[in-house]
Order: sequence, then C-alpha cells, then structure tokens
Amino acid sequence: MSSLLIIAHGSRRAASNDEVRRLAERVRAQPDLAYRHVEAAFLELAEPGIAEGLAALAAKGETEIVAFPYFLAAGTHVAQDIPEAIAGFSAAYPAVKVRLTPHLGASASLPATILNVAA
Repeated sequence: MSSLLIIAHGSRRAASNDEVRRLAERVRAQPDLAYRHVEAAFLELAEPGIAEGLAALAAKGETEIVAFPYFLAAGTHVAQDIPEAIAGFSAAYPAVKVRLTPHLGASASLPATILNVAA
C-alpha cells in the first residue's frame, strides 16, 4: 500500500491552505481508501513544502508515494517545478519510490464533475 500526497500551489491566505488540508482529510475519510496516508503539501507560500511533505511520509516508513498535482492547468509549476522538487527528494531518498500523476485538470472525470457541481 502506498501513500498519497496532494500538492497544491499554496497561498498567502491561510484559509486557502486550510481548505487544501481539509480536502486531504476528506480524501482520507473515503471508504475503502487505497492509501495508508493522505497528506497535503504546497509548492510555495505555505508549509509543508513538497520535499517536506514527501519526507514526512518517508519518516512514517512509506516507501511508495503517489504525488498528485492539485492544479487545473499544466503550467510551469506542473511541467517543471513539481517534477524538479520530486527529483530533488528522490535523490536524497533513493529507497522511496514517488509516482507523479497527471494534474487534476487532465482528469477525464473533471468535465462531469464540473457539470455536477454547476447543476
């Protein structure tokens, strides 16, 4: 079993960062969860950062982590910054496998979700 790290941008607005943390809690509470741990981390402006979030999961004994970019578009953060942060972590923790998923905006289920929320 692996763990899930939800990676968001981060905000100067604490309430926005707390919203992402609550999302991680709601994911964690899902029935039949396929992950041992679900945590949130931030690219910038909030803690923990990506490397710290990954390291915290490694400190819990996790050897497989799924990194999920909670971003709608594949801008520089998704295409470059997040992979670079994961590569830096992987160099320091070679025994921990990190699989980077496509970003949220690339999800095939997102159009239906948008319609459901808008209804």
